[in-house]
Amino acid sequence: MNPDSALPPLPTKVDLAVVGAGAVGLAHAVEAHARGLSVLVVDAAQRPVGNTARRGGHLAITTQDSTALACALASRERWLKAGREAGFGVRECGAVVVARHRDELAVLDDLVAARAGDATLLTGPQVADRTPVQDSAGGAFLPLDLRIEPASALGIIADWLSGRPQVHVAWSTAAQTFDAGSGCTLVRTSRGEVVAKRVVVAVGHDVGQLFGELGDGLLPVRRQMLRIASPLPDGVPAAERLAAGPVLVGASTLLRDSAYLHSRALGEVRERLRARHPDLLAAEVHLTLTAQPDGSVVVGDGRAPADVTGRSEDVDELLLRETAALLGSDRPVVRSRWSVTEVVRAPGPGSGDPFVVTEPLPGVRAVTIADGLATTTALGLAPRVVDSLF
Repeated sequence: MNPDSALPPLPTKVDLAVVGAGAVGLAHAVEAHARGLSVLVVDAAQRPVGNTARRGGHLAITTQDSTALACALASRERWLKAGREAGFGVRECGAVVVARHRDELAVLDDLVAARAGDATLLTGPQVADRTPVQDSAGGAFLPLDLRIEPASALGIIADWLSGRPQVHVAWSTAAQTFDAGSGCTLVRTSRGEVVAKRVVVAVGHDVGQLFGELGDGLLPVRRQMLRIASPLPDGVPAAERLAAGPVLVGASTLLRDSAYLHSRALGEVRERLRARHPDLLAAEVHLTLTAQPDGSVVVGDGRAPADVTGRSEDVDELLLRETAALLGSDRPVVRSRWSVTEVVRAPGPGSGDPFVVTEPLPGVRAVTIADGLATTTALGLAPRVVDSLF
C-alpha cells in the first residue's frame, strides 16, 4: 500500500507555498494567513523536529541590534498573539544577565543606558533576589525577553494553522524542484505538484540542497546543548527562583549578542577571558539556563570543534563547569545531550546581518536566519518578506 494514500491530497493552487515548518516557515505561513492568502506548508518530517524546535526556548529580544532588534520587537508581539490564539504558553519572564566581574557589569551598564527603560541594572543583592545566583558583581534584568517550549509551540501553531480556512500543512512531504512560470511557480513535491503564486523556502542550512549556489557563504555550525536535572535542592528559595524566575544568562554571551558590541568595556572582557579562560572563547560558550515545566533545565550552548565529527566532551564539560560556577552548585546531573546546527555567514560584506533573503527564481524567496536568531526574529521578519512578495 502506498503510505501517501492515507494522507489528504494537496491543493492544486495556492497563493503562497512555504517549504519548511520550523519557526521561519511557520512565521511566513501565519503572516500570509493573517492577510487572507491561501497557504500550503510542506515539510519532509512528520512533526517539527528541526533546529528551531530543539532550542532552549529563550527569545532574546533586548540584546539584538539594528534590524534584528526591530524584527525581535515585532516578533515578541506576534509570539504573544500566537500564544493566545493557538493556545500555548508564552512566559513573559524576562532574563537576567549575570556579571561576575566589574568589566562585565560595565558592559551591561552601557546596554541599560542604550535601551531607554527596556533593561535595568541590578546590584549583586538584587540579582540574588531574582535568581539563584548568590555571588555576583551585579547584572541586568531584561523584561522583554520571553520563554517558550519550542517543539510544543511550533507543533501547536502548525495544528492551529491546519484548522484555518485556506491553509494546509502537509507533513512527510518533501519539496523537490521549482519551475518558475508566468506569474507563478510549479512546486514539485514527493506527493504531487502545486502551482503557487509565490514561494518561501525556509529550510535553514539545507537551502543548498534545493538551490546549490545559495549555500555559498553560509557555514553550518554545530552547537551542543544539555538538559540537566535541577542542580539545586528541591524546596529551597534558590531552586524556586530558578524554576519560576527569569531565564538566567551568563556573561560569556556578551561576546555573542550584537547589542553589546557598542560598549568600550567589551574589549576588557574579551582580553580577560583570552588570558584566563581561552577555552570559553574557543568554544564560543553562550551560557543560558532555561527552566522547563518538568523541573529540568536546558543549558545552552557551545560550539563543537570543526574537526570533531561526534560530540565534544570538552564542550559539554565547559557547559557543566560554567553552570556550577554560576549557581555555586555541585556538578549538574545530565539527563540528555543533543546538538543543533545553526547557520553563520562567512566573513565578508554583510556578515553582520543575520537575515539572508534571496530570490533564486522569480517569485521565490529563500529565507535563512543566521546566528541562532530564527525563533527570536522570524515572526518579525516575515511581514517584510511577504510585503516583498505580494
